[in-house]
Amino acid sequence: MIQFINADHPYRLRELKNIRAWLQDVIAGYDKLEGEITIVFCSDDYLLKINQESLNHHDYTDIITFDFCVGDIISGDLFISVPRVFENGRAFGTGSRQEMCRVLVHGVLHLIGFQDKTDKTQASMREAENRALTQLFHVKH
Repeated sequence: MIQFINADHPYRLRELKNIRAWLQDVIAGYDKLEGEITIVFCSDDYLLKINQESLNHHDYTDIITFDFCVGDIISGDLFISVPRVFENGRAFGTGSRQEMCRVLVHGVLHLIGFQDKTDKTQASMREAENRALTQLFHVKH
């Protein structure tokens, strides 16, 4: 079950059912099973506090993913800074909706097993994100 909640930011995802179904399709496309996934929309400060307390990182980020997967059952918590995603959407010229979808699928791909710590794994992650976004937006990247 994929659920969306708000911590300290009132963001509401448009086309919630379509986005949920898309993320479920991404999970199934990797022969994984959907478990409990909670997506939490929050502010920069809220996510910074999590980053500091949980990861001992002291910088802002757009998403933090906590992996609770067991075997092929995909479960976890995704904390997303809405202001950071919107800022990145403006900076990258993608717009806030497409950038939010990229960040959503990025977190799910981490749960599936993708990493992004090296140039090679970053390239693989970006390719998987683009494939997924193409499914959602029916456009080429």
